[in-house]
Amino acid sequence: MSLALAIPPLGCRCCHLHLLNHRLSASFLSTAAAANKQMVTTASSSSSSSGGCRAGEYTTITETVTFEKEIKKSKFIAIAGSISNEQSAQSFLSQVRDPRATHNCWAYKVGDQYRSNDDGEPSGTAGKPIHSAIVSSGLDRIMVVVIRHFGGIKLGTGGLVRAYGGVASECLRNAPTCLVKSKVPMGVEVSFDLLGALYHQLQSFQVEDIKQDYDTGKDGITMVSFKVDFDKVEKLEEAIKTHCSREIVFYKQ
Repeated sequence: MSLALAIPPLGCRCCHLHLLNHRLSASFLSTAAAANKQMVTTASSSSSSSGGCRAGEYTTITETVTFEKEIKKSKFIAIAGSISNEQSAQSFLSQVRDPRATHNCWAYKVGDQYRSNDDGEPSGTAGKPIHSAIVSSGLDRIMVVVIRHFGGIKLGTGGLVRAYGGVASECLRNAPTCLVKSKVPMGVEVSFDLLGALYHQLQSFQVEDIKQDYDTGKDGITMVSFKVDFDKVEKLEEAIKTHCSREIVFYKQ
């Protein structure tokens, strides 16, 4: 017997990006570079980035989902949730693990970084098949915890691999997903008379976190900073030059 249900979403963690100022100070550039640095691989090259996704975007799940199945009198409960890094993975694990269960096995993937744990099951029979299910799903920045309540019948190594990998796969198959695109911080210096045309283009490209700084040290000039989807940068630059001025200089990481 199997049962699938959705749990209300856990709180999302949002990354804070420093805004560009008109001088583009070295401290901002180093901070932005660190924020966008690719995570270090913690295992072999078999851990790949999200299947089919371009650099700068990934598909993840939008809410925590569970899938429950009984296999030879053992109850397996898979719980999948969205994470952003190792710290949030540990937080998710502490929230969903069941101290009364026989095993709380898990795996997570964030870009090229991943980890897994068999939690007392024979080596390679739980955490690894859970991780394989994550990779096969094409999802990223997620964690799956599979809780087992032992029912008295041993499954053997092959049976454990199929059980843990199977419930993890079914859990992810039931999960609602979304495509997430990375944002590029940008800034432009414009004269006051071009602000209307500039803002019209920014709104057309659905940019976020628009900020305006009048303290540029230049009469009649203001700095406007914002964040835009990575795949819209070039088109936005061209639109601003076309409708504002070809002389505009863009500042971005």
